Amino acid sequence: MNTTSPARLVSVENLSKIYPTRHGAVKALDGINFQIAPGETLAVVGESGCGKSTLASILLGLMSFDAGTVELGGSVVTAGHHAATMPPRRDVGVVFQNPRSSLNPRMNVRTIIGEPLNVILGMRGEAMARRAAELLGQVGLGPEYLNRYPHQLSGGQMQRVAIARALALEPRLVVLDEPTAALDVSVQAQILKLLKALQVKANVSYLFITHDLGVVDYIAHRVAVMYLGRIVESGPVAEVFAEARHPYTRALLGAVPVIDPHRRRQPAPIDGEVPSPLNRPPGCAFAPRCRWTANECRSTEPMLRDEEPGRRTYACFHPVGAQKQQMEVR
Repeated sequence: MNTTSPARLVSVENLSKIYPTRHGAVKALDGINFQIAPGETLAVVGESGCGKSTLASILLGLMSFDAGTVELGGSVVTAGHHAATMPPRRDVGVVFQNPRSSLNPRMNVRTIIGEPLNVILGMRGEAMARRAAELLGQVGLGPEYLNRYPHQLSGGQMQRVAIARALALEPRLVVLDEPTAALDVSVQAQILKLLKALQVKANVSYLFITHDLGVVDYIAHRVAVMYLGRIVESGPVAEVFAEARHPYTRALLGAVPVIDPHRRRQPAPIDGEVPSPLNRPPGCAFAPRCRWTANECRSTEPMLRDEEPGRRTYACFHPVGAQKQQMEVR
């Protein structure tokens, strides 16, 4: 491990992860690149099995990787290092999807929030209790919750406790893995509003994993769309959502229900299923399901193109904007 002066809080370059199986090698991540600035939220979206959870595990230091580099706050980890050599865990917090399964039912709230304070900082007794109460206050819960157990809390209250625990060590990055998926819609809105407020207050960065594009539109600054282990499009949320370049991104957006008839999109249907990672198609992995597929798509894998250097990228030979222009000429 070495250190450099960080221009960004997080920088991931050419990240790859391969799982060996008895049926062959599965490339879960294939040349992933992205950056996250301090106080910024990057949303990662894509269908199940695209590699989102593997990416989260690597950033959390729970898993090693096979190629590329991961930089967090100036500390750089290269392929081949054991997962234990990732930056100190206090730099990264995590909030999981289901608070009922991520909170120990045998611990009260004081112990749940205080555990990282005790293990990492050696904090005990009254000092730990005061800090736990402060953290509860930050997420909108009073000190009376300190002695309660998870089964005595609602889903929203449990997720607030999980967020307080994630923020206990004042991390610079928090990985949020579908943090509102298990909550009612009204509670989702409260948690998302809380996360935005906490981000402004602490200048913390978020890697927000979700399949809900409505959530992305509300909370994220930038979005990265993943398909079968690769990022196929990325950029500012407003720009990507207004004018998606990759047909897969376009199809995802077209499937989102919109009440306002003036804002409805013409859906771009996706035929078929996601190819097996054990039998990836040659060329573009999305080609078997894309209505714009041409011969080059079936034979050559498209590389990420910089539409605006450092701002918008996509991996497609026939981006949606170019398709529209061709149709207008005809």
